[in-house]
Amino acid sequence: MAAGESNSRSSCLNLSNSGPLGNAPPSNSAHSSPASNGGAVGAAAGMNRSAGNSNPQSGPENGGGAESAVRSTPSAQNPPRQSVGQSGATSGAASNMTATSSSSSSSSASTASSSADASAAVASLPSSPASVLVYREPVYNWQATKSTVKERFAFLFNNEVLSDVHFLVGKGMGVQRIPAHRFALAVGSAVFDAMFNGGMATTSTEIELPDVEPAAFLALLKFLYSDEVQIGPETVMTTLYTAKKYAVPALEAHCVEFLKKNLRADNAFMLLTQARLFDEPQLASLCLENIDKNTADALAAEGFTDIDLDTLVAVLERDTLGVREVRLFGAAVRWADAEAQRQQLQPTPENKRRVLGKALSLIRFPLMTIEEFAAGPAQSGILTDREVVSLFLHFTVNPKPHVEFIDRPRCCLRGKECSITRFSQVESRWGYSGTSDRIRFSVNRRIFVVGFGLYGSIHGPTDYQVNIQIIHTDSNTVLGQNDTGFSCDGTASTFRVMFKEPVEILPSVNYIACATLKGPDSHYGTKGMRKVTHEAPATGTKTCFTFCYAAGNNNGTSVEDGQIPEVIFYT
Repeated sequence: MAAGESNSRSSCLNLSNSGPLGNAPPSNSAHSSPASNGGAVGAAAGMNRSAGNSNPQSGPENGGGAESAVRSTPSAQNPPRQSVGQSGATSGAASNMTATSSSSSSSSASTASSSADASAAVASLPSSPASVLVYREPVYNWQATKSTVKERFAFLFNNEVLSDVHFLVGKGMGVQRIPAHRFALAVGSAVFDAMFNGGMATTSTEIELPDVEPAAFLALLKFLYSDEVQIGPETVMTTLYTAKKYAVPALEAHCVEFLKKNLRADNAFMLLTQARLFDEPQLASLCLENIDKNTADALAAEGFTDIDLDTLVAVLERDTLGVREVRLFGAAVRWADAEAQRQQLQPTPENKRRVLGKALSLIRFPLMTIEEFAAGPAQSGILTDREVVSLFLHFTVNPKPHVEFIDRPRCCLRGKECSITRFSQVESRWGYSGTSDRIRFSVNRRIFVVGFGLYGSIHGPTDYQVNIQIIHTDSNTVLGQNDTGFSCDGTASTFRVMFKEPVEILPSVNYIACATLKGPDSHYGTKGMRKVTHEAPATGTKTCFTFCYAAGNNNGTSVEDGQIPEVIFYT
């Protein structure tokens, strides 16, 4: 979809409690002669509105909606573009003559001109017994009725009075011809200023804008003429595009604010697609945060299957989605069904894999339980036989074989990963005989632990099998665990072992960190610290860990020395 084109799937928001755009825009169809809002000539002749187009500027105050009705149908002798130009010119002349002279010659000239124009307009109308002419006096001295500059400029909005340029906005039968004033546009937009006054300024009095929606262009002009914001669910995205096209950042900000206020889980994906299309990073970031917090609801929304592949990939890459991986896989399959239909493909497993492309590799199958994997992905036909066997081996054997899919947990949190180290020195030879290394700890603020850093072998590169747990001390409840493995390179570094899901740690509550290793002797830490504080560099927020001896079998690990040197967490 080209930016700015009307698309029922992407440009119309489903926002509850949202009003319409406001006053309906005038029907300035380019296929009928436009309304003239203030010509003395046009104001002298009129007819019932049923014969022509409605204009919000019509009426005695604005200078004659009658002409709009009279001149609604063009003729070969009176083409629309010519009649509009003549109308504007005659308007000023006739008004001035009426104001400055009472001579019969002036009156006659004005009357003759009015009659000629009215006759031509009437001649262009189709024969209809319902056509009734209504003659009105022209609006004179309208400026005196407007006490402020804002009121005077607002009066000129979408008004032929003093207009010196017209825009043909939209495409096909939906084109509207909209009058405007170069000075007013140049004052409000650098793009219009360059268009009319720059080195390559246009001299045309009619400018085609096929990529802009008429309602959005009228909303832009309304803002430039009066500072009034008229946006609604149906027009906000096209108005945002138009405001960006013509460099009106204040109107952009109003559109983005409107979208922020109406951002919900059920429209977050659709708005994310539009924010990426219109290059609105702030709005895109808010949409992603909403999806992080309400992942399940966002995935269930109808608009999810309408997003493009790049948006799907951007979401699946995130570590902060708050949903189990098996549900992500189900949502991806649902999207693939819809995408296959859009590409006119049969929804076979092969075609689903094809349309998913890179997105399939972003599903973190190792984070599923073996039951979830066996009941869903393994039977879907989307994965190859080799991938299915590799993942089953990953679930069932140790040391775990390498798999092509990411096994890093989604922490369901925003922010930067943090870690603390409780030892200040590393020594050699810590043995394992099936007993768990355990250490008790508490923190001063709510955090989420995503894994531990563990020491590896002193005998060179080695694979370890390991079970890690976090246990609530008082209830002896296992809050999180993972049976996994890790490979070490023989150095004294720590090696990351992660939980499948983050474990919530509440302040001033005792927990036990537990690791059961199977493998050769390893390095271990000494000169341990009872209290370790982490300070966030950006905010200065401090997270304080307090470590204590864990009673019972702990393989010798204590505050002073042992295993589990590192805790990895998010705040």
